[in-house]
Amino acid sequence: MNFDLTEEQKMVKDTARKFADAEIMPYARENDVKEHFPIEIFKKMAELGFLGGPIPEKYGGAGLDFISDAIIFEEIGRADSSLRTALSVQVSIVGLTILNWGSEEQKQRYLPRLCKGEFIGCFALTEPGAGSDAASIMASAVLKGNEWVLNGTKTWISSGSIADIAIVFAVTDKTKGHHGITAFIVEKESPGFSTKDIKGKLGLKASNTAELIFEDCRIPKDAVLGGMGNGFAVAMSALDNGRYGVASGCVGIIQGCIDACTKYAKERHQFGKPIAGFQLIQDKIARMVVDCDAARFLVYRAGHLKNKGAKNTVETSIAKYFASEAANRAASDAVQIFGAYGYSNEYPVERYFRDAKVATIYEGTSEIQKLIIAGHVLGVKAFS
Repeated sequence: MNFDLTEEQKMVKDTARKFADAEIMPYARENDVKEHFPIEIFKKMAELGFLGGPIPEKYGGAGLDFISDAIIFEEIGRADSSLRTALSVQVSIVGLTILNWGSEEQKQRYLPRLCKGEFIGCFALTEPGAGSDAASIMASAVLKGNEWVLNGTKTWISSGSIADIAIVFAVTDKTKGHHGITAFIVEKESPGFSTKDIKGKLGLKASNTAELIFEDCRIPKDAVLGGMGNGFAVAMSALDNGRYGVASGCVGIIQGCIDACTKYAKERHQFGKPIAGFQLIQDKIARMVVDCDAARFLVYRAGHLKNKGAKNTVETSIAKYFASEAANRAASDAVQIFGAYGYSNEYPVERYFRDAKVATIYEGTSEIQKLIIAGHVLGVKAFS
């Protein structure tokens, strides 16, 4: 395997890093405190092609490979996980899902607008009573004439209140179990569709999170995405792509911790010398560096398989599990290195610490990732 980045990938990395440093980092603290999603910054990403990374150029995307896509997620995640979350949803979970499962008409209608930032997308699977057990969703859709009537509530939906379109999963045939779930593309202006912001989160405070409420919501008959009864398969493939974005963003958190701690450890003096010279400080930073390299290469391995069009569910789960847990380790150690200052939002490590936790929860918990990995090795599924 060639570990060198191509010239295009190097250019993508340089562009993404400069954008993150100039346009995101200076405002990340304020946006976090105010719980403000900087939509103007998000739309600037469209101008650089970030909102359409791996989407083909014929649909308005940048046509990038998946390693380049991971590099973008890493650099944005290094600056602000809230924006990286919105980016992952826009590109990995909404854009690629429409690309992989949509009709030609749906691709032409939605993908160019998503890539240009004219539309913001969200992915509505989780419900108050259905999290890791996605097959237990209760939202329902009934066909009446030329319209579907959708009822139910979705929760913890990233970009939910600011989205123009939502990929929504509902039961269309209760007798068929998970084969009776269908995916729909629901537009914001659909009658009977409303949202409610979720506030008071531990982290990702600048990321919009919402409940989606469907009360006799009427959508066109052709709003079905991926065919009748294929919703569960659509959701699982979308989560594979979503986990890739989370894993890449977690590499960014770890790298951010390394950058912040390296600078601080050289500047902070105790006992007459920089704390960078203390063995226990070096121990923590060394672990961050090893974790960062390991997580990055696991992400790149999954990206390599994606570039080949090969199955990558297990490899993506491995990357997501390791990178998210490693990000939590790095952020915890970073707060410890900064001491009392690490407990303050004067420095970014406090935000890294809060933002990292959700990475072990959304797009499939660490426990679910371990069951996917072990089930592959053992040939025995822990759940049906």
